[in-house]
Amino acid sequence: MTAAPAAVEPAAVDPAGLDALARLVGDGDVVVLSGAGLSTDSGIPDYRGATGSLRRHTPMTYQTFLRDPRGRHRYWARSFVGWRQIRAARPNAGHRAVAGLQGAGLVTGVITQNVDGLHQAAGAQDVVELHGGLDRTICLACGDVAGRAALDERLQAANPHFGPHADEVNPDGDAELPDEVLDGFVMVECLACGRGPLKPDVVFFGETVPRDRVDRCFAMVEDAGALLVLGSSLTVMSGYRFVLRAEKLGIPVGLVNLGATRGDAKVDVRVDAPLGTVLPDLVARLAA
Repeated sequence: MTAAPAAVEPAAVDPAGLDALARLVGDGDVVVLSGAGLSTDSGIPDYRGATGSLRRHTPMTYQTFLRDPRGRHRYWARSFVGWRQIRAARPNAGHRAVAGLQGAGLVTGVITQNVDGLHQAAGAQDVVELHGGLDRTICLACGDVAGRAALDERLQAANPHFGPHADEVNPDGDAELPDEVLDGFVMVECLACGRGPLKPDVVFFGETVPRDRVDRCFAMVEDAGALLVLGSSLTVMSGYRFVLRAEKLGIPVGLVNLGATRGDAKVDVRVDAPLGTVLPDLVARLAA
């Protein structure tokens, strides 16, 4: 019998890196830019980490959602199931640490690429949801914005027997379901106009972030004393552009992420370690 491979111990956190990070955050006036890696400890997978869903799953694109009614129906069936896990997720130690640093006056604002609402649930203020939030829907015909909870009640009423188990839920709330179960799902229309298809109020892959939201984020970075990137690979320009802007302006950048990122050569302080370890340590050092 072949012996099971020995468990791999996580690499020790570099004390010098933690000290440098503490100095950067301790100067205050910090804007946080968070990514999916911050929410993995809450049971929401990331896209590009070691177990990232992009390795196995092609996410819904904006173009498909708009042009393909079948694809749109498939998304909502899977999202109806996946919403249970997103709704049940709770802030983890990393989210609470960000709120704690903000409460101590060290963090002035948060830009998040996540759509799960966990920063706000942990008590953070002045959070800009760069990619929107899964807790809202928008009608593509009349533009009405409504709460996801109300839609979920309507969907449960229209689908009393639709409840397949999902083995995996992606960061956008899209559950992995076999195609053969999707035909039994019934989607509802917009309550405000009765016509338009509904879309979660999130920015899909291939969709453009609203310009006013981007400008607000740039203004936050430009006014900051430092930018702190948490749990983002910075693979897409949506978040990476804020690191580039900070570098251009000479604003120091700290980065905490498990694994390599696109911005590693652009930052002043880099800590490769779990956020659930590093961030509570920062709070213990700085916000006590």
